[in-house]
Amino acid sequence: MGHQDSLGGSDLPVNNARDWSDLFSAESASRKSSVMQAMHGILAQPGIRSLGPGAPSTEYFPFYSIDFEVGSTDAFETVDKKIPDTTTSIHAGKHDSIAGTSIYDLAIGLQYGLGTGSKQLVKFLTEHVQLVHNPPYRNWQTILSAGNTSAFEIILRMLGQTGEYLLVEQHTYTTVFETGLPLGFKFAQVLMDKDGLLPDDLDLVLSTWDESDRGGKKPRLLYTIPTGQNPTGITQPLSRRREIYRIAQKHELFIIEDDPYYFIQLPVYRPGESATATTASVTSVEKYIETLIPSYLRLDTDGRVLRMDSFSKIVAPGARMGWVTASEQVIERMIRAHEVSVQNPSGFSQIAIFKLLHDSWGHLGFVRWLAHLRGEYTKRRNSLLEACDAFLPREIVRWVPPTGGFFAWITIDWMQHPQASSQTKLQIEKEIYDAAIERGALVVPGSWFLPDEGRGGMEGVFFRMTYAAASVGDMREAVQRLGTALRVVFKLDNAGEVVESRL
Repeated sequence: MGHQDSLGGSDLPVNNARDWSDLFSAESASRKSSVMQAMHGILAQPGIRSLGPGAPSTEYFPFYSIDFEVGSTDAFETVDKKIPDTTTSIHAGKHDSIAGTSIYDLAIGLQYGLGTGSKQLVKFLTEHVQLVHNPPYRNWQTILSAGNTSAFEIILRMLGQTGEYLLVEQHTYTTVFETGLPLGFKFAQVLMDKDGLLPDDLDLVLSTWDESDRGGKKPRLLYTIPTGQNPTGITQPLSRRREIYRIAQKHELFIIEDDPYYFIQLPVYRPGESATATTASVTSVEKYIETLIPSYLRLDTDGRVLRMDSFSKIVAPGARMGWVTASEQVIERMIRAHEVSVQNPSGFSQIAIFKLLHDSWGHLGFVRWLAHLRGEYTKRRNSLLEACDAFLPREIVRWVPPTGGFFAWITIDWMQHPQASSQTKLQIEKEIYDAAIERGALVVPGSWFLPDEGRGGMEGVFFRMTYAAASVGDMREAVQRLGTALRVVFKLDNAGEVVESRL
C-alpha cells in the first residue's frame, strides 16, 4: 500500500498502477537493495544495541542548535520589506526528539539517512500530495529528491536505454538535452501551440513512427513541463492535459511530469490592471486547490506518470531538494539508485524545510505562502509585459503573455531583417543576442532550447526573458536596451533614438 493509506478516508481508489517492468533499463533492473540501508529497519527495533553501521556518534556533531527567522503566515503581504515586521522563530536542537519538543532534530537529520529521505518530511509531503493531487490509484509513493536536475538524470538512467528516443516539447529546458545526450538518448520534438504540447502532433509522431527511418524504436517516454513551460511560459489547460493523457494510454507512453512552476499559475494578463496578492483569500487548503489546474498526476488512473516537484522555485534553489511521486514499483527502483548515489538530500536542508513546513506553517500556511508567490510573480510578469509594450518594436516583435512560471517568450519577425535572404535564422539570432549584450541586456536565445540537431532547421527566431529576479527598474531598462538593439539590427527608422515610454 502507498503512504496515502495512513491518511484515512473511505474513498480510496481500488485500482493499482500498471506494471512497468518492461520499461526499466538494464542498469535499473539489475540494482539490488543496499545491505547497509537495510539495517535501518533493525536499528528501529526496541532494545537493539548496535555495533553495525559505521555511522559516527551524534556526540561528535559540532552543531548543537540552529535558529531561523521565517516569514509569518499572517504577514506575507508585507514582505515587500527586506525583513518583514512579523517573523516566526524556529529552533532546531540536537536532541529535541529525546526532550519531546520535536519529532525531528539535528541528531536525526545530520546522521546517515534513507534513500527515501527523512520519514518525517516524507510524511508531510505525502499528505501534501494527497491534498493537492490525490492520485486516483492505490499504490503510489512520494520520496525526496536532491532537486529536479538530479531526479531527472536518475529517471533517465532508470527508464531508458542508449539509443532510445525521448519525446519532448518543440522547445524545452536546455538541461534535458545536456542530461540526455551523454546517456545516449535521442530527441523527438512535438509541436506546440498557445496551449502547449499539441495532442494531434503527438499522436501523429507516434502513429507514423518508422524505426528504420528514425534509427530507433518508437518512444515510450514523454517529458513535459505542463505549467509555465520553460521557455515559453505556456500552461496547458485541463482539456489539453486530458487529451495528452488519452494519447499516452493509446501508445503506452510513460509521462515524466516536470512541474517546478505548478504553484506559480498566473491569471490572464490584462494591461493596466494591477495584480494583488491573494493570500488573504486562502482560508483553506481545499479552496486554494480549486484555483489550480489539475496535474497529470491527478488524472493518472494507470500509474503512468512520474511527477517531479521542487523547492527551488517556491522556497530556495540552494536547498537542492524536491519530491517525486509515482507508483511504488517505479519509486522502489529510484530508491535503489539513491542508495548508491545521492543517498538523500542534505540534512541541513531537510531540517530547515521540515521546521518551516511542519513545525511553523502547516499545510494551510504552506498554501498561503504559495498563493502569496502567485500574487508576487503576477506583479512581476505584468511589469515585464508593460515594459515590452513600451519599448519593443511591435513591427518585428510579438509575444503571448505567460500564464505561469518565470518566463516570457518573444518571437522576432526575422524575415524583416535586411539580410534575411542571405543569412540563416541562427545567424540573425546571434546578431541580436550580441547586440543586446553590447547594450547591456541579457536574454536567452531560443535555439538553446532545441536539440543540437534541431538548430539548423529552426522554425523562427525567439528569445526567452525572465521576470523572476530583476527589480522593476532593471526589467524596464533591460527591455528598453533590447528594443534599441533590435532597432539597430533591423535598421528601423528610429534605430538611433531613445524610445520614450508608452506607459
